[in-house]
Amino acid sequence: MTQNIPPQAVFFDVDDTLYDHLIPFRKALQNILHTNTDFPYEHAYHRMRYFSDTLSAQAGGTPTHGRVLEDMRRNRFILSLSEFGLSLTPDQAQKVQDDYLGNQFAIELFDGAEGLIHELMSRGTVVGLITNGPPEHQFQKIKALGVNHVISPDRIFISGAVGITKPDRGLFDHVTESLGLTSTGCYYIGDSWRNDVVGAISAGWNVLWFNHRGVQPESEHQPHHVVTSYNDIAEVLLELFVD
Repeated sequence: MTQNIPPQAVFFDVDDTLYDHLIPFRKALQNILHTNTDFPYEHAYHRMRYFSDTLSAQAGGTPTHGRVLEDMRRNRFILSLSEFGLSLTPDQAQKVQDDYLGNQFAIELFDGAEGLIHELMSRGTVVGLITNGPPEHQFQKIKALGVNHVISPDRIFISGAVGITKPDRGLFDHVTESLGLTSTGCYYIGDSWRNDVVGAISAGWNVLWFNHRGVQPESEHQPHHVVTSYNDIAEVLLELFVD
């Protein structure tokens, strides 16, 4: 990656990148399944995300509505939690999903996220979002975080609205083409190895892997930077503006 060339654009993932996605997951398990403090929430969360991605890929991309979406959401909990000794019926899985969904709108930005977005924009950088999911659902989370008041709608790209799902490089190509950007001038910050690292690298973008949970790489792809906090992210990006 070329150093000291300010980024043309910086895009963020949403789930577990702008906010702590583990919080609504933990609350749902505690509220519905009455799991205790010793339950391995973080490990179970990673398995739920794995099955969510796997089932979505099997469905041809992130489902956005109807029976396919409902089945995927239930089955990801049934499959992931079975690995931790919790056998859920479809009805139980639906109750967990419903509680999980409700908790996703009581969320807050990670410390440092909003300040970094404002700082990048003040330096003339295009700032936007790229996220997988049904349009209405994802935008409700974006509104809950208040980011819609900072980032203009034409710079928010939701897979269900575009019709292309990460890690398909086509979603990233769509962003550059829509906004008249170059891939070499675009930076992407995301937590998911499969969706964010693989997808953005495949499109020729510069990638900051937000590995704040300390997980292992899943392939031979090489992110340009590995960061674990918004202080790290700010340090990497703002240094590029130094002459």
